[in-house]
Amino acid sequence: MSVENIRNIAFAGQAGAGKTTLIERLLFETKAIVQMGEVERGTTVCDYDTQSKSRQHSLNPTPVHFKHNNHQVNILDTPGMPDFIGRSISILPAVETVAMVVDGLNGTGILTERMLTVASQRDKCRLIVINKIDAEEVQLAEQLSALQEEFGAEVLPLNLPDESGQGVVDCYFKPDNNAATLFSSVQEAHDALVDQVVEVDEELMEIYLEQGQELNPDQLHNPFEKALRSGHLIPVCFVSAKTGAGIPELLRIITELMPTPLEGNPPLFMNNDEEVNLEPSEDGHVVAHVFKVEVDPFMGRLAMIRVHQGTITAASQLYIGDSSKSFKVSHLFQMQGKERIEIEKAVAGDICAIAKVDELEFDSVLHDSHDEDHFHLKSLELPPPMFSLAIQPTRRGDEQKLSETLKKITAEDPSLVVSHRVRLNETLLTGVGELHLQAALNQMEEQFKLVVKTSQPSIDYRETITRAAEGHYRHKKQTGGAGQFGEVYLRIRPLPRGEGFRFLDKVVGGAIPGTFIPAVEKGIRQIMEEGAIAGFEMQDIEAEVYDGKHHSVDSKEIAFVAAGRKAFLEAVKAAGPTILEPVVNVTITVPGSYMGDVSGDIATHRGIITDSRMDGQNNAVLLCQSPISEMGDYSQRLKSLASGEGTFTMEFSHFDPVPNAVQQELCKGYEVKELA
Repeated sequence: MSVENIRNIAFAGQAGAGKTTLIERLLFETKAIVQMGEVERGTTVCDYDTQSKSRQHSLNPTPVHFKHNNHQVNILDTPGMPDFIGRSISILPAVETVAMVVDGLNGTGILTERMLTVASQRDKCRLIVINKIDAEEVQLAEQLSALQEEFGAEVLPLNLPDESGQGVVDCYFKPDNNAATLFSSVQEAHDALVDQVVEVDEELMEIYLEQGQELNPDQLHNPFEKALRSGHLIPVCFVSAKTGAGIPELLRIITELMPTPLEGNPPLFMNNDEEVNLEPSEDGHVVAHVFKVEVDPFMGRLAMIRVHQGTITAASQLYIGDSSKSFKVSHLFQMQGKERIEIEKAVAGDICAIAKVDELEFDSVLHDSHDEDHFHLKSLELPPPMFSLAIQPTRRGDEQKLSETLKKITAEDPSLVVSHRVRLNETLLTGVGELHLQAALNQMEEQFKLVVKTSQPSIDYRETITRAAEGHYRHKKQTGGAGQFGEVYLRIRPLPRGEGFRFLDKVVGGAIPGTFIPAVEKGIRQIMEEGAIAGFEMQDIEAEVYDGKHHSVDSKEIAFVAAGRKAFLEAVKAAGPTILEPVVNVTITVPGSYMGDVSGDIATHRGIITDSRMDGQNNAVLLCQSPISEMGDYSQRLKSLASGEGTFTMEFSHFDPVPNAVQQELCKGYEVKELA
């Protein structure tokens, strides 16, 4: 298939909008499948994995394809649940167009808004498909008005529901001004489209305004594509995935109006720090991008690839990034859900898959010449993972299996993050939300046969002091043979937040020989790491050793380590020790109607609202500071407070003292370990 006849489209939208059913209908109407599957029965092409079937919602992006009127249409079905928005965003580099499916009954949700915004930021053309036009009590005119109010005057219908609401009437290709519509009129919709499109083409506008000529679709095609590319037009069409109403019209819109790889905005490739323009032609060097990876315990690694330039065949020798070693493709596939269809070649514009190349990772760039060694796509801004669980294997000896499994599931999902907290001896799995992590844990158990124990992550408390103090200790030990002797005098004082630890040697006259000063510092640093009052790492302290005594025979390193520890502990107890807790900056976005409830919740959990504003789309943006100990369950709290329509991000800000009651509880029963 030539690049002029290829269309690549991601279908996105809020869960329940009917994306998967709509794609199933398109596959059926184009005879790519012989019978329509059903989401409720778990028989659709896109929802083939166990979790998507059981939840009756897509959890993973899935590629499918069909042919229509000599066009190759590649579609990516994306998850619609907010916890999985990172997976939806991650596939955007593979397409020219994002088709946002909107529920005709319930309208848009926060995921719809975010995906349309991200699509615009990535220079993707946008199409809105209003589904369920056959539903009872559907208010289609109100839905279109709400979309126009939310996303601007560039949101315009290409067709309208007919008078019965069970079909659609064309307003673009061959408009029939006498056709009865459910609302508005064919003439009004057609004129609005033409007015919007000609604004990007001065020559055509002159013909349209001065000569009053009626413009046909062929004249409008190039400015229509330009309006799509610039975001000056977001076309809307109406369908019913259930009955098939509007499907022939949607197929025509996809194949005749949505951009080819030649017409869409160019992919955001960089060569080191310089932008690169690729030619989407079958000739020239191969440049391709990995937009998704699947890891099957039996079938191995499968990398989904968008070819941006050149032609890939089974015999192609390709490089990955700046690697000097090439690999042979061997087998090239086209994906239809879980089905792999082997193909001979993939040309610029194609979406395909390569199997069993372990070095292929998400965001890898493939090429066949060292001229492209440093090519990479402009980084995607994925939602920062905010919800963490500490995990460990249930069976002793499974630590290596856990490590390998975590590598596999994070290879599949770029919005999952694994971190290791060495000091706390914890492995953290962090995702966008609770449901996101639950899906990852289920995958580990079902697919990789690994069961893990989970717990809330430990809070990384710290200890410090609030005033200056002095400490002294004489370590003297006689055990029959050679003894141990060391005496240390020191002063400590608090440092500004974030300064860490500073050690000063102010000993004069050889009271402590220079060879033993490192031992004193070692003893102090041991307590800094172990904690003095509750077992947490200490910070922001300056320790100054200014005097001491030694014995020519009995003084040893171990004696001054012990003396340094005890003198430092004595000083800390006199210096107003306190426990610090990490405080995070939190940015919360919710519909304006939930602002009061969300603000009140933050306040009751020791948080402070530092600023608030409206974002122009009737969403409230709250800037807050909160102890991280109060944020462990915030994903669930916000979901409950904002009916699932809130989002938040957080990042570390600083440490603050904990309340006295909390400090007393944390210190209860703690004793410093004696030096062995």
